[in-house]
Amino acid sequence: MVGIIKVAYENKMLFIATQNNEEIVQFLEKDDLIAVSNFKKDKRAIRSQAYLTREENSPLVILNKEHPSTKRLETVLSVGDRVCLNCNITPGTHPEQDVLCSCDSLSGLEISKTETGIKLNQYFDKYTIEKF
Repeated sequence: MVGIIKVAYENKMLFIATQNNEEIVQFLEKDDLIAVSNFKKDKRAIRSQAYLTREENSPLVILNKEHPSTKRLETVLSVGDRVCLNCNITPGTHPEQDVLCSCDSLSGLEISKTETGIKLNQYFDKYTIEKF
């Protein structure tokens, strides 16, 4: 399950922490996307992670592919102007950060921001829109 919300704030700062003791600050536009994927199909986890990222400046943590926790993550996210869903990726090997793990049925779906919403690269009708 994947949840998508807009950043909603102009010049929002996103803090990214790496395993190399680096902190990266990325400035976001209000129409950028926060995409959260959860393998247990838990809407509460998706909403919580989206809230923490957008409202509480919770930093993104980037793990190297060798990190043992990459196999245990149930909720992952991507922030930016688009996200590509793929069911066949190796955790920790996508430095571009616009790729999210997904199930087979969502694999290949690209979600891009627009000023008023989102755009999908293919027809997809299995979604709901909920107030955040």
